[in-house]
Amino acid sequence: MKTVNHWIGGKTVEGASGNYGPVTDPATGEVTTQVALASADEVDAAVQVAKEAFLSWGQSSLAARTKVLFAYRALLDANRDAIAELIVAEHGKVHSDALGEVARGLEIVELACGITVQLKGELSTSVSSRVDVSSIRQPIGVVAGITPFNFPAMVPMWMFPLAVACGNTFILKPSEKDPSASTLLAQLASQAGLPAGVLNVVHGDKVAVDALLAHPDIAAVSFVGSTPIARHIHTTASANGKRVQALGGAKNHMLVLPDADLDAAADAAVSAAYGSAGERCMAISAVVAVGSIGDTLVEKIRERAEKIKIGPGNDPLSEMGPLITAAHRDKVASYVKGAAAQGADVVLDGTGYTVEGKENGHWIGLSLLDNVKTDSDAYRDEIFGPVLCVLRVETYEEGVALMNASPFGNGTAIFTRDGGAARRFQLEIEAGMVGVNVPIPVPVGYHSFGGWKDSLFGDHHIYGNDGIHFYTRGKVVTTRWPDPSDAPAGVDLGFPRNH
Repeated sequence: MKTVNHWIGGKTVEGASGNYGPVTDPATGEVTTQVALASADEVDAAVQVAKEAFLSWGQSSLAARTKVLFAYRALLDANRDAIAELIVAEHGKVHSDALGEVARGLEIVELACGITVQLKGELSTSVSSRVDVSSIRQPIGVVAGITPFNFPAMVPMWMFPLAVACGNTFILKPSEKDPSASTLLAQLASQAGLPAGVLNVVHGDKVAVDALLAHPDIAAVSFVGSTPIARHIHTTASANGKRVQALGGAKNHMLVLPDADLDAAADAAVSAAYGSAGERCMAISAVVAVGSIGDTLVEKIRERAEKIKIGPGNDPLSEMGPLITAAHRDKVASYVKGAAAQGADVVLDGTGYTVEGKENGHWIGLSLLDNVKTDSDAYRDEIFGPVLCVLRVETYEEGVALMNASPFGNGTAIFTRDGGAARRFQLEIEAGMVGVNVPIPVPVGYHSFGGWKDSLFGDHHIYGNDGIHFYTRGKVVTTRWPDPSDAPAGVDLGFPRNH
């Protein structure tokens, strides 16, 4: 059986703890790989390697860093299919979706290639007699990233390219459910010329996570995952004096006004709810239909959902693959099976779906729930599967109030032809990312990604300018150089004068 080991100091390091986790092919249910699970001592060994590498990398020139990043971008581009194949094999998403994930990760690598501009400081001359003030940003040291199973390539690339571009060294702890893509990303970085120890991959479970959160030499932690874990990461790492950005879960709403193009809205709802089998923190999981359009919109969604082809991710005809594990599949199915008892109309029930010849795969079909109540489990919880809830309201104001009452505030969207309504919505809605006739408003790489409320713990969003600020700290330098003709000024106990 294939074993995925750690990548530390620019080379493969075999696991020493004796503990391994299973990696399953979601399409067949077969365990295909085992992944080494690090002990606290192994985490410490990786941190010490990164700490040593920081002494030189943190002082390296911007030209040296960007040379590596440009080479890395080229290698990633050349290996898109290889990365996507690993994602398909271990996560289960279809190949085209996996390629899209790699492309969105590449956006951040491209942003990192331009770090020379992003790290430019500021200078004010002659703030007083021969006194200049400058502001600079410097790396913070060894930083860690803890990433989820649903985007095993993209989310790591949201973190480490910017971190190392800023001069930090990085410890990546990817999901143990689909670890191979992260290891390949690190190997390609080494091929691009990234010095040994700058990027390290330590596989593991809660033991490794807790070791990173407590380690005194880790300066900052980035995390993407569920809200309960994000809250724990933020609380624990902050208590240990670390800078933290912890992105949590979501319940993303799409408000559809009566004037909307209902065909476009239905297309968007199906794509955003069921793409990647709903295993996206930016998936639309709740459509809020305003006024009399509800019946028509639900019927249009149903028609489209019934035509989606579900199958193995390596089948070019498949549009949606299986879920990551059997346990997760069963949990998702439980929300659909209990929906009717909590007042919903089950328009589509995908819980009995299977694929001929691959009956042991983690299959589930598309489910559509109408007239969902806000106190039901299907609405309150982040299901993280191909289940779309439709809620009915009479007015725009009622819809916005319903959406703002949610504890989550990750992404949201409005579908309308009314520019005034759209403008009002983007100002009134309580969410970090807003789409206007765009169902999944994931920002491009040079803006920042992050939600509000229980969808984000910490002060910085991820990537973009926020990401650069998170991985650096500011310093202000005030300088006076005496003119050769100056006589000694003598002692002055007063506050320095700027006027």
